[in-house]
Amino acid sequence: MAFDIMGMMGKVKELQDKMQQAQQELQHITATGEAGGGMVRATANGHRKVLKLEIDETLLTPQDREMVADLVVAAVNKALEEVAEKARQEIQRKTSGIMPNIPGLDLSGFGV
Repeated sequence: MAFDIMGMMGKVKELQDKMQQAQQELQHITATGEAGGGMVRATANGHRKVLKLEIDETLLTPQDREMVADLVVAAVNKALEEVAEKARQEIQRKTSGIMPNIPGLDLSGFGV
């Protein structure tokens, strides 16, 4: 059984094309994280950019300043974690069947 270098190169090109397409679509994948029982909500996209931050107006008092900052950090981190997982799943879905499942293959260089 001969090694098919041309076939492998075609698979690599197909993988690159699919990865590029998936990267472009990540902007449409969003996730929202909440903290403080929903009093603070952050929405991020698959490019790990925060799109929206909502803070319940009852928290906007000088004495709640530190707590609000902590809740914002928690909500943003939750949104980023969730959207990163969604993005990873989308990249995996787009590239399934193109390349063999290689244990330890790290797709983090592709923004996943």
